[in-house]
Parts: sequence; structure tokens; C-alpha cells
Amino acid sequence: MRIVVLGAGTVGHSIASLLCLHRHSVTVVDTDAEHIRHVNETLDVRAITGSASQSSVLFQANAGSADLVLAVTGNDEVNIVAGSMAKAMGAKRAVARVYAPVFRDLSTFDYQRHFGIDRLLSLEHLTAVEVARELRHPGSVAVENLARGELEVHELLVTENKAGVGRCLKDLRLPSGVRVGSIHRDGSTWIAGAEDKVAVGDRLTIIGQRKEIDQVRELFCGQTELRMGVVIAGGGETGYHLAAALEGQRYGVVLMEQDRARCEFLASHLKETVVVHRDATRRANLEEERIGSADAFIACTGDDEDNIMAAVEARDIGAKKIIALVGRPDYANVVGKLGIDLTVSPREVAAKQVLGYLNIGPVVSRTPLGEESGLCVLEIDVQAGSPATEHVLASLSLPPQCLIAAVIRQGFAHVPGGDDRLQAEDTAIALIHDEVMEEVVSLFESPQS
Repeated sequence: MRIVVLGAGTVGHSIASLLCLHRHSVTVVDTDAEHIRHVNETLDVRAITGSASQSSVLFQANAGSADLVLAVTGNDEVNIVAGSMAKAMGAKRAVARVYAPVFRDLSTFDYQRHFGIDRLLSLEHLTAVEVARELRHPGSVAVENLARGELEVHELLVTENKAGVGRCLKDLRLPSGVRVGSIHRDGSTWIAGAEDKVAVGDRLTIIGQRKEIDQVRELFCGQTELRMGVVIAGGGETGYHLAAALEGQRYGVVLMEQDRARCEFLASHLKETVVVHRDATRRANLEEERIGSADAFIACTGDDEDNIMAAVEARDIGAKKIIALVGRPDYANVVGKLGIDLTVSPREVAAKQVLGYLNIGPVVSRTPLGEESGLCVLEIDVQAGSPATEHVLASLSLPPQCLIAAVIRQGFAHVPGGDDRLQAEDTAIALIHDEVMEEVVSLFESPQS
């Protein structure tokens, strides 16, 4: 594939390096001549010095004929403008990295739709999702919120013989906005069908809105799970997204942040999280907050050294599980020796996400649902005149190994019923087995493509 990476900083360089390993044709653009020199010395790519927001530079990089343009400079506005211009020039896909939450907040303005960008990517949010997954289901797959946050993918373990156990899914009268996507039992995973019955010990993938997912949880899970005490060090964007993802019945979250103004923001936006004005890198502060009794301590201050220091102190005080965000790859061999249970690298999180965008045809993104399940979550654009638009969903010739879990239309997402009909320019969220991938994707392709 022909890929243009706009920005050659830490994130851009690591993405370009990954793409080179996968033998893609890569062009890198950056305003900093020193960054470009480093790229030329270390990577087999075409490198251009210039501003990603200038049309002449994008033309020079052949952004208009690119299969994928990744705008990952350190400036949100430049990324949005560059991604929008590349898309208008003819790029098949354009992804822009943003830091400020306002750009992904649909309640104020739909920047993604207005600027015609395929995806606004928050590395901080993705990192928080990865950490939350490690706490909820270690070893399972982390799937970003679907439909720009309107839908979520949750995994739950069936723990008791509750009302939903032993009955066909079609008889459970689940909320209209929820789908049971897959069932994992005895080492096998398959897409849930209407006739499937859930058994104790099954692990289910649930797709829908969080409130409705919580209602479904009560059908399969008892209330015997102990409340988990979680302490987050650092209230930046990653810490904020992590606290928002965890706060609720199962987790008691304490968030430590040393900036008072940021603490006030966090306290006003996190309803069930205890926000503490403390420097988490100081042992005395950790002891005052009784970190030794925490079930999990996550260091995400934004500085590798501070994260490692806080994590080591928390381990020494007695916290049970220690997680630290560490970006520098040369620290990988060190942290394990210091008693840190797990490190999460924002670079690796970005790499996983980018690999999911390397698709052709109507597929926007692809996320495997576990390494051995054979299932994946696909975002698929519905092209004009495609077979998928000819009938209602119940009449489409979809194989049993495919589930249309959600549909995004004009920026709004909903869980469809059998009588719903797909339209051109819709985006379908589908759970598909690898064996039927080509068959399903062909239904969304225009006859002219």
C-alpha cells in the first residue's frame, strides 16, 4: 500500500518504521529538518521537509493517490486540516491524531464528519482502553469504543445460574440497543446465534451502550464480584479516560494529580472517582493515601521515569498489581526486574491501531477479537449500488458467521433489527469469522469497484 505519514516525531517515526517492516511504500513529511535527517538515516522511506498543512507539500508527497494518510504531528489543528485536505485531494483513507477531547466530543461539533476525515485517533484514549482491558480481562483483546464512543464492546464472564443462563438468546428479550456478539466456551469462540444458550463459565462479547450492557450483565452475572480498588497516578488525558472507563460498581477509583487546576477539571467531569491533589512520585504521599491496600496501581503521569519511580514505590508499599505506561523501548528489559507487573507502550498501542487500518476496498478498520478465535470486528463502508443495499438485513444472504452489530448513519449509531435496510454511505460494524471475510465484504462493494 502507498502510505503517507505526516509528522516524524516519536509517534510518526515508530509508525513509519512499522510500515517499512510490513513492506509498504511510505512517504514521511515533517517541518523539522533534523527529524527528516533522522528518518533518512534509519528508514527506507521517501522523506520530505515541509508543513503538512500546505497543499504544495501534500502534492509533493502524492497524498492524493495514497491508500492511507496518517496525520500524526504534534498539532491537532494541523492534523485535522492536513487529513481533510488529503482526503479532498483523493486519498482513499485519512486518519488524524488529536489530543484535545473537544475534537472527539460529538455533543459540541462533529469535526470528523465536517472535515471528511475517516477517523480521529486519540492515542491517549486508546492507551486507556488497553489498560482498562488488562484490568478487566487480562489476555483478551482491547477494542476501541465503536461509532466514535456511542457503542462499546464489553466482555463478561457468566458466573452464576442467573435468569439468562440456559435459555435461547432469542427468548431473553434483550434491550434493543444491545447484541451478544460472540460466545467463548471450552477454548472455542463463535458468533452468537438466536438459538444459542449461555452456560455458566462462558465468556460473552456484548456490543451496545454501556447502560444497556449493564442491564444485560445482570442476566448472566451475580453480584459476588468484590469491588476492586484502583489508584491512578496522573490526571492527564490518559488518566482521565482510564478513570472514566473504570468508574462504576466494580471499581473504586482514586486519581492522584499534582496540578490543582487539573484536579478541579477532573473532579467536575468524573462523577464516581475520588480526585486527590497529590504528587504520586513522592513515597510519603502514596503512604498517606494508603496505596498499599490498592488492588491495582497504574502510573500514567506522562513521563517514563516518573511512572517507573511511582510504580516501584507503590510495589514496595504493598499495592497488589502494578501497571506503568512506558514509551521508551529501551526500558522494556528494566521494568520487569523492578517488580512492575505490566507496562503499556503508547507506541505499541498506536502500532496495533494503524495495522487495523491497512485494508482495501470498503473495509475501514479491522480488529481481531482474540488471537485464536478467528473472529474480528470490521468497520465497513456501504458503497452505492452494493448488494448490501438491495434487501433488509433479514433477507441479506449473510453467512451464520457474520453479525451486523451496529450501523452508523449520518454520524449517529444504532443497533439494527432484521427489518432495517442499509443505505449508501452508511458504515456497518460487523463481527465476522475469517473464513467468510471475502464473501461478506463483497456484499458491501459497488459493482463498479
